[in-house]
Amino acid sequence: MQNLIEMLKRHEGEVVTNGRHLIYKCPAGHWTIGIGRNVDINGGLGLSEEEVNFLLEGDIARIIKELSSEYRWFADLDDVRKDAMIDISFNLGATKLRKFVLALDAMERADYKSASEEFLDSNWSRTVKGRSVELASMIATGEYPE
Repeated sequence: MQNLIEMLKRHEGEVVTNGRHLIYKCPAGHWTIGIGRNVDINGGLGLSEEEVNFLLEGDIARIIKELSSEYRWFADLDDVRKDAMIDISFNLGATKLRKFVLALDAMERADYKSASEEFLDSNWSRTVKGRSVELASMIATGEYPE
């Protein structure tokens, strides 16, 4: 199997930058990921539900690690507020999340009403609309939406 894997890597190619595999166009012009996985909208294989869930679970684990290491208060949150912060970070990324200084300060103080208001009073909120309303409600109340 290892010989086959090495041969396919050599024949199909891959794009790796800074240790990360990136999407690329194969010689036939199709969007491709990994080693020759055609994900092009025009006839590509895409990803299976299991593959998508595997990637998502890895992303969630990475975000939890980022939030836990950067914000000591994250570990003390209830599950609902943790999920809201994971969702926000998933959407924004760590760099843009850091710009929510007032909201993050309020989270640290466990002033969830103020944190919720700060998240809502942003360009991000106006862009994602209902998503931000749902997440801000989760932060304010500590309850999942019905």
